[in-house]
Amino acid sequence: MKSNKKTLKTALSSSIAVIIVALILFQICLIFRRTNLRLDFTEDKLYTLSAATRNALSSLDKNVTIRFYYSKDLAQMPVALKNYAKRVDDMLREYEIHAGKRIKVERLNPKPDSDAEDSATLDGIAGQGMDALGLDRNIYMGVSVRCGSQLEAIPFLSPNREDLLEYDLTRAIISVVNPVKRKVGIMSSMKVMGGIENPQMMLQGQGGMAPAWFIVSELKKRYAVSEVDMSVDKIPDDIDILIVIHPSNASDKLQFALDQFVLRGGRLLAFLDPICLTDLQMRQQRQQLQYQAPDSKSSLPILLKAWGLDFNESQVVIDRKCATAIRHNARGGAETMPNILSLSDENIATKEPATAQVSNMVLLDAGAFSGTVAEGLEKTVLLQSSNDAAMLDNYATQQNGDDMLRAFAPSGKKYELMLRLTGKFKTAFPKGAPDRKEGEADAALKEAKQAGAVMLVGDADMLYDAFCVSRTNFFGQTLYSPINDNCSIVQNLLEALSGDVALFDIRSRGVKQRPFKKVHDLELQASEKFKDEIRRFEEEVQNVQRQLFDMQRTRKNGDKELLSKEQQQAILTIKRKEAEARKNLKKVRRDMRHDVESLENRLMVLNIGMMPLLVIIFGVVFAFIRRRA
Repeated sequence: MKSNKKTLKTALSSSIAVIIVALILFQICLIFRRTNLRLDFTEDKLYTLSAATRNALSSLDKNVTIRFYYSKDLAQMPVALKNYAKRVDDMLREYEIHAGKRIKVERLNPKPDSDAEDSATLDGIAGQGMDALGLDRNIYMGVSVRCGSQLEAIPFLSPNREDLLEYDLTRAIISVVNPVKRKVGIMSSMKVMGGIENPQMMLQGQGGMAPAWFIVSELKKRYAVSEVDMSVDKIPDDIDILIVIHPSNASDKLQFALDQFVLRGGRLLAFLDPICLTDLQMRQQRQQLQYQAPDSKSSLPILLKAWGLDFNESQVVIDRKCATAIRHNARGGAETMPNILSLSDENIATKEPATAQVSNMVLLDAGAFSGTVAEGLEKTVLLQSSNDAAMLDNYATQQNGDDMLRAFAPSGKKYELMLRLTGKFKTAFPKGAPDRKEGEADAALKEAKQAGAVMLVGDADMLYDAFCVSRTNFFGQTLYSPINDNCSIVQNLLEALSGDVALFDIRSRGVKQRPFKKVHDLELQASEKFKDEIRRFEEEVQNVQRQLFDMQRTRKNGDKELLSKEQQQAILTIKRKEAEARKNLKKVRRDMRHDVESLENRLMVLNIGMMPLLVIIFGVVFAFIRRRA
C-alpha cells in the first residue's frame, strides 16, 4: 500500500514538475518572441541588418506601416517560396525591433473575395497566376510601405532578388519618409532611355521600339530621371547629377556645356569607351554600317586634358589574370577572353564607400586612364586591372581569345579603369565658349566656387542589360536578376555623388563570387605552357611551308611530277612534326588536368574528413581528461 502511495506521489510530483517547466518555457517564449536572436557566421553578415539600415531606422521621425501580403494557407505553395517567405518575415521582424515604435508590420493573407485581397489591390500588390501548378487562385507575396500619403510597393518578392531584399525594403522606407527626389539627367548617343530604335521596322509594323535599359528603370525608383540631348549648349539648371553614357563624337559645344555644368556645382558620371559593342550592335540593327567602318569610340578629350588625364581611344585593356571564360554553346568548351575583364576584390578599392563591398565586376573592351591630375584636384582609383595586363589595339579584339593570348606580352603595370576626381575644377575653355564670336561678352565660369566631384569609367557596355542582368519569366511576369555588381556600383556612385550615403552598405551586397585562386593559377601556368607549344608548332609549320613555296617556285616547266621527291619528303616532315606537337599538347593538357584534379581531391577530402576528425580528437581529449580526473 505504501509502495503504491509512493509511486503515485512520485508520478504526481513529476507531472507537476513537467507542467511547471512547460509554463516557464512558455513564459520565456512570450518574453523573447520579438527578439529574433540569432548568430550570423556568414562572411559578409548576409542575414544581419547592415549598419546603414540600422542608422536609417533609428533616425526615423515619422511612422511607417509595412504590409506583408503572403498566401500562407495555400497548400500547393512551392517550397522555395515558403522558405523565402519565412526569410522575408524574419527580416521584417528585425526592422520592427530596430525601428522601435516607428515601424508597424501588418501580415495579411489575401484570400479570394476578402478585405485583405482588396487591400492588396489598393496597395499595388498583384496576385500572380500559378496555372502551371494547377492552382485555382492567385498567389500573393509582396510588400507595401506607407508613410502618410506616400506609398511604395514591391509587387512580388522574387527569391532571385534575395541578395537585394534588404536594399529594396530600406529604399522603400527612405523613399516614403523623404519623398523628394534628386534630379538626374541621362545623356547618351544610344537609346538607353528606350524609344524608336528602327524607324523602318516601325513603319512596317514590325516593332522597332527599344525598351529602356534596366539600369535606367532602377534609377527611376530612386531619382527623378530625365533625358538630356547631346546637342544642347547648356545643361538644364534643375539637373543635379548628369550621367553621360558613350558620348560618341562629342562636340566642343557639348564639352563646354559639361565643363560649365561641373563648374556650377553639378556632379558628372561619365562612361567612355574605346570600342562600344552595344553601339555597334544597335547600329547594325538600324542598318547604318553598310558603307562605312564603324566609329564606336567615345571620349571627352578637351575636359580630360584640362583635368590632367588621358584616355586611350585606340586601345583596350587585356588582362590574362582577369580574363573571362565564355561558353558559346552547351557542347563546346569555354573560350578564355582576355578583353572581357572579370574584376574581383583585388581590382576594386575596397576601402572606398562606393566600392567597399562590390566584388564582381565585368567590363568589356575597357579603356584605361592615365596622367597626373591638374593642380587642385585629387584622383582616387576605384577600379584597376591586375599587373598581368597589356594594351591591345581595339580592332584586334575581333580575334578569338587564343589569338589575343598568343600575342600577349604583359606590361607589368596596373591600368586605371574607373576614377573619381574631387576638388576645385578649372575651366577647360579659358577663352570662353567655342562658338563665341570676337567682341562678345564672356559670361562663362572660369573656376568652381566650391569643391566638386567627377567620376569616370572606361567602359559603357557594362551598363547594357545583356552584360549585367539576367531576365526570366516567372508565371507571366518578367523578372530581372543581377549577374554581377555592375548595376550596384552605378547606383553606389550616384549615391556618392548625391551625398546620400544611407544605402551604401546595403546596395553593395551584390552577387558574390569566390573563385579558387590556386586552381586559377595552375590553369594560368598550364596556359603559358600551352601557348609556347602552339607558337613553336606554328613556327615549324611556317618554315616548312616556306620551304615548300621555294621548292615549287624553282620547279622547272615540263616536270611531269606534281610533287617532287623533296616536296614529298617535306610533307612527311610536316606530318611528323604535327604529330609530335599534338602529342606534346596532349601531355600539357593531361598534366594540367592532373594538377587541378589533385588539388580538388585534396580539398574534397579535407572538407569531408575535417569534421569527423575534429570530433574524434575532441572525444580522445575529453576521455583523457576524465581519466586524469
